[in-house]
Amino acid sequence: MNLHLENKIILVSGGAKGIGEGITKLLAEEAAIPVIIGRNQNDNEQLVQALLAKGYQADQVVAELTQPEACEKAIQTIIQKYGRIDGLVNNAGVNDGVGLENGSYEKFMESLHKNVVHYYLLAHHALPYLIKSKGSIVNISSKTADTGQGGTSAYAASNGGRNALTREWAVELLKYGIRVNAVVVAECYTPLYEKWIQTLPNPSEKLADIQAKIPLGNRFTTQEEIANTVAFLLSDKSSHTTGQLIYVDGGYVHLDRAL
Repeated sequence: MNLHLENKIILVSGGAKGIGEGITKLLAEEAAIPVIIGRNQNDNEQLVQALLAKGYQADQVVAELTQPEACEKAIQTIIQKYGRIDGLVNNAGVNDGVGLENGSYEKFMESLHKNVVHYYLLAHHALPYLIKSKGSIVNISSKTADTGQGGTSAYAASNGGRNALTREWAVELLKYGIRVNAVVVAECYTPLYEKWIQTLPNPSEKLADIQAKIPLGNRFTTQEEIANTVAFLLSDKSSHTTGQLIYVDGGYVHLDRAL
């Protein structure tokens, strides 16, 4: 299927690692020009250079997304170079374990800036250009907003916010023909997931237990499977899809895990 993404300028926050890396790679393979927005220049450049070496197009902008002024500057930098924005994938974030019992106001607010505030800011600053291109927004979200996890109040609240913003923006931007959707992730194995699992007692046993509870295939969702859905939602092949929370999770959230 030709997704008609050729030469589309599509921003991917946190696009150098994990799920973001999978999205960036697939967009490049679809002949788009993914622009990574992330704080680690070495990580950004490593992926960009790897894609360029394969004959694809890609670019990057360094930005610490917890800083509001950096979000605005990143958009301005991209516009100065390319003059347009055709799509935005809000992806950057971290399940940082700021809970209710052991958290604090300061840690809670810091986590919101890591996980949801920059979703708003990047969309806000990119909006004038998305209006011109009738572009699309895809927000990456997490099952924690639906299921809870325990000990991660700020991350769960951020994902509830991501889901709500998806629906809110879909309504607000109808008049511009801008579609806004979310891809909700449950269990996708990434470097951050690996880091988290290693903090638990008996990590290998816990990993096997989690996989056994994923109904479809008893396996983790891959980064590529997330990326495939994101690319579809960015493309005109999903031209009448907006305001949707799409769960790419092997049935983890909604199917009976006793299966």
